[in-house]
Amino acid sequence: MKSKAILVVALFLSCSVALFGQGGEGRGGGQGRGGGGGRGGQQDQPPATDKVTPEIPGVVKAGTKVEIVKFGIRGSDAGMGMRDGSVLVSANGGVAKIDSDGNMTTLVENSEQGAGLAIDPKGRVIAAQYTKKVSVIYPKGSEEVLTDSFEGKPYIRPNDLVVDKKGGIYFTDCYQVGAKKSPGDLPQAVYYIAPNSKKVIRVADDINRPNGITLSANDKILYVNDWDGAYLLTYDVQSDGTLKNRKNFGKYDLKQETDHGLVSGADGLCVDSKGNTFATTPAGVQVFNAKGEHLGNIDAPYDMPPQNCGFGGPNMSYLYVTGRGVVFRIHTLGTGVKERGK
Repeated sequence: MKSKAILVVALFLSCSVALFGQGGEGRGGGQGRGGGGGRGGQQDQPPATDKVTPEIPGVVKAGTKVEIVKFGIRGSDAGMGMRDGSVLVSANGGVAKIDSDGNMTTLVENSEQGAGLAIDPKGRVIAAQYTKKVSVIYPKGSEEVLTDSFEGKPYIRPNDLVVDKKGGIYFTDCYQVGAKKSPGDLPQAVYYIAPNSKKVIRVADDINRPNGITLSANDKILYVNDWDGAYLLTYDVQSDGTLKNRKNFGKYDLKQETDHGLVSGADGLCVDSKGNTFATTPAGVQVFNAKGEHLGNIDAPYDMPPQNCGFGGPNMSYLYVTGRGVVFRIHTLGTGVKERGK
């Protein structure tokens, strides 16, 4: 009897470790970074190496190989292209740099739960951090908190961000999947940090659950993924950074199940120099053209939804996709926005 009791306890403990090792809510089941979940939901099995893309006119040729760049990273997010063709990713609790040949080096050891990454005109790496702030985290010695509250209240959970050509920063703030709203919480929203300052303004609070965010090449349009909606949204950017004219830009394929029906589960977002947008979702990487027409989907080489994307590699001609401890890339017919990388 004693040996049986020990066996039962051992099995219980092993199951508990497996569950807690998935990062709380995780990102499996299409839950996405979206307010995101811990960086759990890791892909346990090696991703498929025989995946190819469908034909998406002007974006990818049919049969283009989905290349596995890295597997087994502890948490993988972001995907920010650099001028030298390398890509920055959130990984292993910090920030890693992956060169065009797939070699990975650590840039920042501890990013304080940095999820989305961006690079400003000064070359500084900015992170949206789950520790309720947006900060400069690189180069070493330049670290600085840019904002950790709005109107005296802490943020919910800064999720993703993009920097405009003037150095202003747009970032999304939303709940973790499954989190309950507390009285007095800030609304889920998009904020803007004015260039060369720490002045913050709320520019949109009319999105169910703002997640991935990026800008058009000319900075005139802001794109925002709505995890809890049916449409990729756009806004017209004003000279002072404020937004006008919210539009339902492109309709996602809906695969994420919730207690109120199917939603997009849309997570990361990036754009190429042709104006095509790429959204990481439970349906794969969904591609829209500059008119908001849904062109097609690229399947991830694993079962769980990818989390974020950006452009890198030679001439920024590769779409890099991150998530679930995996980084993969696809050669595209277009290129990324060279001064932005996502």
